[in-house]
Amino acid sequence: MMRLKALPDVPRWAVVAAHAVPLVVLPSGLWRIALTFGAPVARVHDQPLGLAVYQLVLTAVAELLAFLTLGLVREWGEVFPRRLPFLGGRPVSARGATFAALSGAFGLVALTCWFTYVAVSGIAQYSPGNLTESTLQKTLFLVCYLPLAAWAPLLTAVAIAYHRRRRLMPTRP
Repeated sequence: MMRLKALPDVPRWAVVAAHAVPLVVLPSGLWRIALTFGAPVARVHDQPLGLAVYQLVLTAVAELLAFLTLGLVREWGEVFPRRLPFLGGRPVSARGATFAALSGAFGLVALTCWFTYVAVSGIAQYSPGNLTESTLQKTLFLVCYLPLAAWAPLLTAVAIAYHRRRRLMPTRP
């Protein structure tokens, strides 16, 4: 069995959920990278440079935000790493981290609802129905983007576990 890094008092399910978040975000990022570099995953010809940069930045930011979920099960989610200027070595506010995580989860739910509406209705220029030409492209799009729907519930569950664990125990030195 694979060993996942986490603090010893974190429930196993929370560790697995936290490690799953970057993995559920990865397929959509790979799809955007493939699109940016001209792979035939959608019907987009001659993308403007700004759109290509946006897609790459969105992919990097989404993956970095997904990796922050690991902080809810690891030591750097309780005490800031020493290498950080001004904050290094100080305890992380449990309320602040929980609020940030749950706010992020709420934002993800709102985005998921909005983009689902846009995708189903086909009202946007870049909705899947307007981007994909073939059944294979549409299927690939769905396979890459459907895992994103798990991001908000996973983040919510891990944030609640983090809050409960931190509320019940004293701050680590």
